Amino acid sequence: MHIDTEREVIFVFAMAVGILLFLIGYIIYFVILYQRRKLVTVHQMEQLQQHYRQELLRAQLEIQEQTFKNISQEIHDNIGQVLSLARLHVNTMNPGDAKDVQEKIVDSDGLIGKAIQDLRDLSKSLNTAFIADVGLLRAIEYELKLTKKVTAYETKLNIEGQPRPLPPQQELILFRIFQEVLNNIIKHAHASEIQLQLCYAKDYFALNIKDNGQGFNLNSNGQEGTAIKGIGLQNIQSRAQLINAQINIQSAVAQGTEVRIRLPL
Repeated sequence: MHIDTEREVIFVFAMAVGILLFLIGYIIYFVILYQRRKLVTVHQMEQLQQHYRQELLRAQLEIQEQTFKNISQEIHDNIGQVLSLARLHVNTMNPGDAKDVQEKIVDSDGLIGKAIQDLRDLSKSLNTAFIADVGLLRAIEYELKLTKKVTAYETKLNIEGQPRPLPPQQELILFRIFQEVLNNIIKHAHASEIQLQLCYAKDYFALNIKDNGQGFNLNSNGQEGTAIKGIGLQNIQSRAQLINAQINIQSAVAQGTEVRIRLPL
């Protein structure tokens, strides 16, 4: 009887020790698994952050590249012509005609003044921190001004709400998205008018870009993505995702295209 009791005690003790060891082992396993998952999560976050930084740098370089292209075209198409006209006035002056000399001096002075002002405007965009310095709204206004000067497009800008600055990274990505949409319109839309709307609401910012061009079929080949990729808008969507913005594209053949970007704040 005494022996049976001892065996029962030993058995219960062994069972308790076994259960305890199992629990300790399970806890250790859970801790190790948690740590591994934590390391994987940290690594994924680091990769996302690295990708985000690379995308910001890429966007900034593309903005600079597009800006240099615009500057080159502006110098060639406008400033160069203005200075050539001023030179023509000087070269065709008739020293024997005081009135002619006076008129051409006044005209040349006005042309040179215009060229100087245009060069000052262009010099602002040479600053690598242009977007951060002037803000998204003024940068867009400047881009539209250049577009109107070097192309035949009519541009309209409408602002709703009270303009306010957004985080610099978001403004950089939004401006690059705007540039890409604008370039797509110029290259593919065959439009004559570009309408832009900026909405500064309490809890979101919206940027709508609309043209009156030839449009396209969103359901081409039965897939919206195919049509979007075909006109180069897939990259715009991926960049919008970086800042948690939503992209909506409305288009139809011969009815133009509208790109709507909505950024929750």
